[in-house]
Amino acid sequence: MIIKATDEMTVEIRRIWKECFPEEDPRYIDYYFKNQYDPDNCYVNLVNNHIVSILVRNTHALMFNERALRVSMLIGIATLPQYRKQGHMRDLMEVVLDACEHTELITLLRTEMPKLYEPLGFRTIYRRQRITLERKDVKRIAPFGCAYDPQPLELLKVYSNFIKRFNGFYARDLAYFVNYKKEITARGGKIVAYYNGKNQIMGYAVMVPEGNELKVEEMIYLDSTSLIKLLNAALSERLVVQLHLSAAEDLSRAFPEAKIVKYDSVMARLNDRDLFAKLYGVRCETVEQAFALSERPLNLNEFA
Repeated sequence: MIIKATDEMTVEIRRIWKECFPEEDPRYIDYYFKNQYDPDNCYVNLVNNHIVSILVRNTHALMFNERALRVSMLIGIATLPQYRKQGHMRDLMEVVLDACEHTELITLLRTEMPKLYEPLGFRTIYRRQRITLERKDVKRIAPFGCAYDPQPLELLKVYSNFIKRFNGFYARDLAYFVNYKKEITARGGKIVAYYNGKNQIMGYAVMVPEGNELKVEEMIYLDSTSLIKLLNAALSERLVVQLHLSAAEDLSRAFPEAKIVKYDSVMARLNDRDLFAKLYGVRCETVEQAFALSERPLNLNEFA
């Protein structure tokens, strides 16, 4: 039986999440269930009154081809090991996707196993890259102008300037950055900003330690100076920095000897071709065609 979750199910859903995603930072899971999780967004599949599969549908505003679209990001898609390959998740997905088809043009999904969701109409539309940087790869300059407690309004301002280069991104607001700062702190990380000589914010880096390395999971920069300043700040924290960016940002000339790995990040499903044609004046038969309309690259860094 497929139903929406109740408050009483939260403890069990959290346990299933931890069991099915052992590689996920437990600090993030703790933060998510304390501050962001809403049972009304979670669907469960029950077998003999026991939860066997879970799925969370988070709605957002997505800026896509100059329009703000209401979309969902599907996350936390999991089935307990002993109930896998029995159709429980497919049944759950079909119910959720039916709801999506009646309320939104596009549905998003983040996964490391895209082959599982292609039969349901999802296709990979956004890729990211991981650049491994050491001290020798980055020009050494003093991190003057870097500050470790930027205000949410400043982060919103520089993000808004940076994201104009892209298409297909979340419409972030001030509340987003207030919560983002809390999340990164809860995970043991920090947000470092760079200010120019006129005390104008020019970029920020979201840094989360991972053992002996530092993960920069978001890098916002308005010029090359901002990028290098923030990377110097990161390299002062750890000897190895894993910089994650959209695959469209070409930094190979800046760091010619650095190891670069590109990876699939977000899948999308086009729910209503007729509505898409009415909104954008173009008939697209596939979601790949829809996302290929823009001349600007995608930048979809959010995880929920």
